Amino acid sequence: MFWQKSKPVGNEGMGLAEKVATEAEGFYRSKKMHCAEAVLLAVKNNFRPEVPDSVIEVAIGFGGGSGTGCLCGAVVGGTMAFGLVIPHDQKRVNKLTQELHHWFKSQYGAVCCRTVRANHKGICAELTGAVAGKVAELLS
Repeated sequence: MFWQKSKPVGNEGMGLAEKVATEAEGFYRSKKMHCAEAVLLAVKNNFRPEVPDSVIEVAIGFGGGSGTGCLCGAVVGGTMAFGLVIPHDQKRVNKLTQELHHWFKSQYGAVCCRTVRANHKGICAELTGAVAGKVAELLS
């Protein structure tokens, strides 16, 4: 993984960031959702479980770099997750979004989906989990 694991919580002995990462990667690997949806759902499930799953539908157009190869959908899903978990605090959400972007770029060399996929073949499932884990870490 590309992020630091948090301290263990719960009976599983798994840290929250690791739990969120594993869940997001599993959602992506199920082929029932893309990166943005998977990150958003995993974060929602662990930070705002009372929010209906239907909120994930707002992420439908962001997979594969918004369908054009631009900004990585996992990063977009993470940015949406910040807003979901920390509503009404634009300053904090902006700060966390910047931290996520800087971290992602340092790990993958770019935040452009097309560039990342060209330089790291077959990485999307792992990357989806790593982004979700980093989002959880930043929120904790």
